[in-house]
Order: sequence, then C-alpha cells, then structure tokens
Amino acid sequence: MHARILCIDYGRVRHGLAVSDALGLTGHPLPALARQSEAADTAELAALVADRDIRRIALGLPLNMDGSEGEMAREVRAFGARLAAALGLPVTFEDERLSTEEAEDLLATAGVRPSDRRRLRDSIAAAVILRALLEREAGRGPVAPD
Repeated sequence: MHARILCIDYGRVRHGLAVSDALGLTGHPLPALARQSEAADTAELAALVADRDIRRIALGLPLNMDGSEGEMAREVRAFGARLAAALGLPVTFEDERLSTEEAEDLLATAGVRPSDRRRLRDSIAAAVILRALLEREAGRGPVAPD
C-alpha cells in the first residue's frame, strides 16, 4: 500500500489542496485553504494530515517556463522546509508549470461558470499536480524538478 499524499498548490491568498487515495492511484481536490497566518495555516494542515493519515506532502513548484527558479519558487521551497519541520513529514516538489491553465480548461470544459472558477481553480490545480506525480511514480510521467 502507498502512503497518502497531500498536494499543495501554494498561493499567497489561498492554498489549493488535493489528496491521493491510499493506493496511490488517484487523487481528488479538497476545499482550498484560505490563508490566515502561517501558524494558523500550519495548524489546519496538521489537522488535515492527522485526519487523512497523510504520510507525505508534495508542493507545486512554480518554475519559469525555461525551468529556472524565481522568487516564488524560492518562497515555496522555504515554505516546504518550514512545513516539513513543523509536521515531521517529507516534502517533495513537483513542477506546476501550466497546472493553473489546465485547471481553468478542465473547469471550463465541465461547464463551471467563470464566477465559480476562481474558488475552485487552486484545488483543481493541486489535483492536476498530484495526478502528474502519481503518473510519474507509476512510470508514466516526466521526471520531477528536485
């Protein structure tokens, strides 16, 4: 059996969240976490980790289109280090390039009204990132940016 993975699409306003199933075959979005303070956000994530028996965290890494890391990627890596220390879980980083665009496309195709997409987009993006991770680990996807 695989360990459940929590995938976080880091954002300055909200974190998109998705979680894998216990077998590591699929993932599904969870409601986004509206940012408060880092302490409050970490407490909410800790509760989610305990409730869902999460054993690993994957953070979307916002690489530039050329694959380089900019300010936001450094911010995500620093957040990941703090989260790993606070929760005692391994944190990996997943290329999130174009995940928001793919999430927008999925929501539009599903007929979600534009006014509702913003609320859902971050967690759908987290699910897109998680799907890529699960496919890669099953031998069906590209290599991670670690």
